[in-house]
Amino acid sequence: MNRVVITGIGAWSCLGKNVDEVKDSLFTGKSGIGFEQIRKDMGYRSALTGIVETPVLKGLLDRRARVSMGQPAEFAYMATSEALRMAKMDPDWIANQEVGIIYGNDSVAQSTMEAIDTVRLKKDTMLVGSGATFQSMNSTVTMNLSTIYKLKGINFTLAAACASGSHSIGMGYLLIRTGLQKQVICGGAQEVNPYTFGSFDGLSAFSVRESEPTKASRPFDRDRDGLIPSGGAATVILESLESAQQRGATILAEVIGYGFSSNGDHISNSSVDGQVRSLEMSLKDAKLDPKDIEYINAHATSTPGGDRVEAKAIDQVFGGKTPVSSTKSMTGHECWMAGASEIVYCTLMMQNGFIAPNINFENPDEDTQKINVIAETKQTPLNIVLSNSFGFGGTNSTLIIKKFA
Repeated sequence: MNRVVITGIGAWSCLGKNVDEVKDSLFTGKSGIGFEQIRKDMGYRSALTGIVETPVLKGLLDRRARVSMGQPAEFAYMATSEALRMAKMDPDWIANQEVGIIYGNDSVAQSTMEAIDTVRLKKDTMLVGSGATFQSMNSTVTMNLSTIYKLKGINFTLAAACASGSHSIGMGYLLIRTGLQKQVICGGAQEVNPYTFGSFDGLSAFSVRESEPTKASRPFDRDRDGLIPSGGAATVILESLESAQQRGATILAEVIGYGFSSNGDHISNSSVDGQVRSLEMSLKDAKLDPKDIEYINAHATSTPGGDRVEAKAIDQVFGGKTPVSSTKSMTGHECWMAGASEIVYCTLMMQNGFIAPNINFENPDEDTQKINVIAETKQTPLNIVLSNSFGFGGTNSTLIIKKFA
């Protein structure tokens, strides 16, 4: 079995347009959540969202490349460009390798609806434009990036709701570990536009604390009233240890454990049993005991039911001492991106010796008080961290990464 390492990370999020900006936001507990009037005008109950800047790709890519890219692909291009630069994988090197790509994505609402609106308005499908097909396919990220970077390895999109980004890394890890690939670009992307989240808003799933946007996302806090939609993209370059060492690449961390499960129950409610099985599988895969985990990056999205279930699962497996925080307190719920972005966040914490705070955590409830939620930035060495991701349909994913030595 090959050891699997991380040699590049990239991010385009509400916390920053590169990993240095993101690191600073994580350390200072800076929220990226704001109020977007267009959502209110469209009839949303909540106009809160992660504020993610639209990248300017003109000058970076030619028009032929840009016209095929939906918003998730645009975000993913920026994150992937940064990650490849960090990994020192230039186009000439990639051209002579079988580099793969597995990216998490589970919606292309804006591109799809804009194409349909054009047909309805113009009564002529020829006016939709040639790029609309590739923008509105769920695989818009992988089909565009594999073309732009001339990738020759594994190539597919992974759709697993809010665990998509995490499972993409897990799949890349398994392919490299078993020798089927040497390098895989993994990640997750989430479009950020009002088209995407209308049905979520209609479920009353979002916080309506509109007067205090930066205080609205409150994972594990007794007074939480719902999640905040957010997004962007995050990329993690996975590579076999042998490949990384041969190239002289800087190794940021090692992936040592992957666990997964399906609840086999309700389509939207979380399950303690399902989460526990994912956690225990990741520990078994990593050959670790619960006491070996030094920090848990929780999935906790700031929903009353979901946070409570995760707190119970963490308590059941780890007890109440292991430090826990949810970076979604700052980012909101980055959905299909979250599992990948939170590995990027964990890597940054590990590299820089701190635990990012679970901001807005003021009063626990009877379940969340049983775990050790870190409410303020804690400077401490980190060697082994665990990250949870759970999604609709009962899909669960847990990743464990370790400081490379």
